[in-house]
Amino acid sequence: SFDNRQLIFQSDWDKINSQGCDQIFKMNVDGSELPNGEKYQLVSTGKGRTTCSYFLKDDRIIFASTHAKNEKCPETVSFKDSRYVWSIYDSYDIYIANSDGSNLKPLIKGKGYDAEATVSPDGKYIVFTSTRSGDLELWRYEIKTKKYKQLTKTLGYDGGAFFSHDSKKIVWRASRPKGEEAIQYKKLLAEGLVEPKELNIFISDIDGKNVKQVTNLQGANWAPFFHPSGEKILFCSNHHSLKNGGRLFDIFMINTDGSNLEQITNSDTFDAFPMFSYDGKKLVFASNRLPNRAQTRDTNIFIADWIEEPEAVDFNFLTIDN
Repeated sequence: SFDNRQLIFQSDWDKINSQGCDQIFKMNVDGSELPNGEKYQLVSTGKGRTTCSYFLKDDRIIFASTHAKNEKCPETVSFKDSRYVWSIYDSYDIYIANSDGSNLKPLIKGKGYDAEATVSPDGKYIVFTSTRSGDLELWRYEIKTKKYKQLTKTLGYDGGAFFSHDSKKIVWRASRPKGEEAIQYKKLLAEGLVEPKELNIFISDIDGKNVKQVTNLQGANWAPFFHPSGEKILFCSNHHSLKNGGRLFDIFMINTDGSNLEQITNSDTFDAFPMFSYDGKKLVFASNRLPNRAQTRDTNIFIADWIEEPEAVDFNFLTIDN
């Protein structure tokens, strides 16, 4: 949250969510009880499937959900013709609600997929991914005027965008398929699927101008987030583990000009979705790690102090079996 006190996240953990599909919850950063007496509070409807939640500057929340078109969990397709794929549900719309989930209203909706929304630190804009143009492109929504602007217009999956701390830049992941891969990309998209196989990190101004590719790495390079300085980017990648199957994901940092690639985590498992607190003092991320380098298939939330030149860092659990 903008006051650095709460986290909002999606979970299908059966101890807090018996519905089976990801739903949106919030919690205090220190893990203390919320006013409802619980550690985690459901703030979505408990229906359909949800994703990509975010706090607004006035403490309201946004998230994408399929519940309006079908209250049941939509079917998930993980593999298509031996390819690992993500489902792109055309029933996703973006909703806005009070921080406790009350007064829920549709905010961004239309034909096709609308999801992956995040908010600029100055509170003026929302950036999101949509298929309303026929491809998975980035769009900007101005909260005050309710005006839309298409930011990307290149074939490929443009998604997972975030703003810089000064609200002047955006960073996102994108695929740029060519030839046969472009044909396959279009075929999968027509079926509501996308293969997150070759992704790299891009930045631009918030109006979509001055696009620059930051990484040129093999594999899946995704979940980018700006360093508080605006001069570096943290992101998740498996480029270093492709020779061993590519299942190991770690968090890396790179300068915005593509120089000085640095590995941040090294846990022999899945580390992803890094985000800084607004004061730049904390880093929160998701991981399958357990104490003593044990591993699990469950993904939990971790938080750490951010020190530019650390000697050692202790990670704290915020969720267990989530």
